[in-house]
Amino acid sequence: MEGLPAAACVGESMAVLLPGRPGPLEDVPSFRPASGGAEANVARGLAALGVPAAWIGRVGDDGFGRRVVRDLAAGGVDVRGVSVDPRRPTGLYVKEAGPGGSVLHYYRDGSAGSAIGPSVLDDPDAGPLLNAAGLVHLSGITAALSDSALELTRALLLRPRRPGRLVSFDLNWRPALWRRRDPSVLRPLLNAADIVLLGADEAADVLGTGDPGELRALLPGPATLVVKDDAHSATALTRDAAVTAPALDVEVVEPVGAGDAFAAGYLAGTLRGYGPRRCLRLGHLAAAATLVVPGDHGPPPPPALVDELLHASPGVWAATTVRASGVARPPRAEQVEEGTR
Repeated sequence: MEGLPAAACVGESMAVLLPGRPGPLEDVPSFRPASGGAEANVARGLAALGVPAAWIGRVGDDGFGRRVVRDLAAGGVDVRGVSVDPRRPTGLYVKEAGPGGSVLHYYRDGSAGSAIGPSVLDDPDAGPLLNAAGLVHLSGITAALSDSALELTRALLLRPRRPGRLVSFDLNWRPALWRRRDPSVLRPLLNAADIVLLGADEAADVLGTGDPGELRALLPGPATLVVKDDAHSATALTRDAAVTAPALDVEVVEPVGAGDAFAAGYLAGTLRGYGPRRCLRLGHLAAAATLVVPGDHGPPPPPALVDELLHASPGVWAATTVRASGVARPPRAEQVEEGTR
């Protein structure tokens, strides 16, 4: 296969209905179609940052499925590994916007995406994409969808690594998906990954602690553990060091999708060989770009601005604000002064 991706993201993508205005669903006169899903969001975020990425999953033979594939392809994602299920529908979620934030209503039971399984590894289209990728990205959402999806997650985490190949795992804790399943399977899955991403709050729910040092002791397997402290900071812990980078000041429009964007930014930095601090900053930048839009995806700043901020002094980074209208930085004189201290 020509043009094989650097990263392959495996999981479920869903159609999304975004309300035309805030309010209870029964009072919303119209909805705007879109697409979402954690692993697909990461693939789209990687592609937006210039990293060739594929999404591997299943959609139904319906308009929602065709919309999902079309949206991902338009976002630069390789969709050759997508299979179409003739019997099961594409999953769907509907966003309800209100003064206290958004509520997501999921319609994914029995979806095409939940039927993904180990047969993907031998698929003539998806298999080569997985084998060629330098990074395979998974999440706890896929592990919760079905027995077959959990089996595939285990297979991808436990199969022998070729030199240079990484597997990343984002906890992505969704309590509703685990009501009829045993979440204790998550700890060995996390421990089998090379890179683990998780929020301190969700780690406390699943593993009993959100403290980065305690999590590092609980999960000795991964080469890198990335712990996000809500909107405040993120810490990357290797086996012998820890680096923390504060989040940017963001005027938030909608938080949905920001965690996936952070993962895309951090993983893009990893694939480019960046050090921990630059990887964390790229994660924060990608998350900020998504926080200021109403959907699940926000375009990253121009590459020159991204590079400038990745190398900015701590003072300039702290003084930078991201709004829907753009990125506001301190005046050039302040940047020079800060950078020379």
